[in-house]
Amino acid sequence: MRVAVFIAYLALCAALVGIMESGAADVFLEATRPDFQKIPIGVLGFQGKTAVDSSAGQVADVLKADLRRSQIFSVADLPKLGIKVNDVDGGEKALFKQATENGISVLVWGKLGVKDADVVLDGFVYDGGEDEVVAGKRYVGPSSVVRLMVHRLADEIVFRYTGEPGIARTKIAYVSEQAGARELYVMDYDGHGPRQVTADGFLNLMPRWSPDRRFLVFTVYRSRLTQDIDLIELATGKRMTLVSLGGLNITPAFSPDGNDLVFATSQDGNSELYKLDTRTKVLQRLTNNSAGDLSPSWSPTGREMAFTSDRGGGPQIYLMGADGSNVRRLTFEGDYNAAPAWSPRGTWIAHVCRTQKREYKLCLISPDGQQNRQITTGPGVDDSPSWSPDGRHLVFSSTLEGKSHIYMINWDGTELERLTSGGIHHSSPSWSPL
Repeated sequence: MRVAVFIAYLALCAALVGIMESGAADVFLEATRPDFQKIPIGVLGFQGKTAVDSSAGQVADVLKADLRRSQIFSVADLPKLGIKVNDVDGGEKALFKQATENGISVLVWGKLGVKDADVVLDGFVYDGGEDEVVAGKRYVGPSSVVRLMVHRLADEIVFRYTGEPGIARTKIAYVSEQAGARELYVMDYDGHGPRQVTADGFLNLMPRWSPDRRFLVFTVYRSRLTQDIDLIELATGKRMTLVSLGGLNITPAFSPDGNDLVFATSQDGNSELYKLDTRTKVLQRLTNNSAGDLSPSWSPTGREMAFTSDRGGGPQIYLMGADGSNVRRLTFEGDYNAAPAWSPRGTWIAHVCRTQKREYKLCLISPDGQQNRQITTGPGVDDSPSWSPDGRHLVFSSTLEGKSHIYMINWDGTELERLTSGGIHHSSPSWSPL
């Protein structure tokens, strides 16, 4: 089994109504603790008085899903509490009191309209602790970006209560098989709006994002015996080859500052890791071992990287400095650990582990090797983990349901969600930066 960690920017004109100030505390560390109490929030609905009436329910559903996925909020079922979700006008105070009495700390609602052929979305936030409407936002854009407006509203709510950007506007790149070829696609973080990026009619694999989200770097098969590493600009489709050494060139990964690209190449006879300075084009060899080394993953600081090597007899995770120094083995439990992915906070390294039942699942290990846990279970092969930029979720590919699909899961193994549908094969996801 080969393990490898495999934008269109959607413009939106946003005009502000009021100010969403952030008096928030950073709750990230608390949110990763099992005793963290999520903030109860309710969505009162969106009223539409124009041709976009039919979108009101969808807007509310998208917002609820965004808030739920944030892991900061517990989204209440307001109708079950007897709260009328579409009865805001004129009855705000009564609804606010009713929600507060039912333990709901925050309420969100909004309106939809049309102005000069554009959709106008107004969103409002009531905070029970302050007993006032604390924020209002207006978003304006074509009907094609209504979901993006909602994602932006969700991200602003997350920011208000955490001081951190939300992830609802991030993207996921992945590989999809279409008509016998494997091409690169990009979709919203929730699986909506997949868009094809390459159309070579052969094999494009292992996409990774540049830190600025402008580019994808990936492995492309020029023939069945030659693999190069290409770069494609998402906005224009402009493409160039970065690495074309003899043999196979695979598993590319940008450094956090975007100045260096680490990849595996077989130009030396076996797979070794090299670093390419993207500014000077200078190559530096990082590993020198008779075993195979591949699948590098940078630490958030850019000072270290994790990688897979079979120098100990089977695939295991190793760590080393960014210059190739201080190589040491990280994983010892089990006979197969591969495809490392360092979390954005630096606290975990996700990887593919083989269990005692000979199943390929996702595991986490701390960089000091002192903590480890398995986070996926069930049938099928789980592969290619990639972290969300907030460090609270992972995407990965799995044959859980027969065909290979892309799934999202919380860092603690809860709330598994399938993102892709249809097609023959979806694999190698890579979550974009913010």
